[in-house]
Amino acid sequence: IQQQMLTTDALRKNEAELHRIPLPACMFILHDSDEYWECYIRHLTITLYHPAGTAKMGPSSDPDAVVDERLRVRNTTRLRVVDASIMPYIVSANLNAPTIMIGEKGADLIKEDNGF
Repeated sequence: IQQQMLTTDALRKNEAELHRIPLPACMFILHDSDEYWECYIRHLTITLYHPAGTAKMGPSSDPDAVVDERLRVRNTTRLRVVDASIMPYIVSANLNAPTIMIGEKGADLIKEDNGF
């Protein structure tokens, strides 16, 4: 899409061009391939609203997972993450309801682990 945009009259008139910014995470993928641009987008885009996924929950086999299935931060003691940051993927909706559910589940896990 971005390459097609560069051919529009408005962008050609302003001599717009695509600048390559080396991205280590994508350097072993064929440049300009769909896989390359997917990698690029995944590593360079951000959200201004509904931040999520900064402390991913996942199995111990996932090197990117920060939090285990009981919301405990790996390789620490007495520390949990109980908010939208544990979501491995952001939902296509407002994060309020799922975040409340994560909080409720986290409270249940904490009570369970402490004999309540």
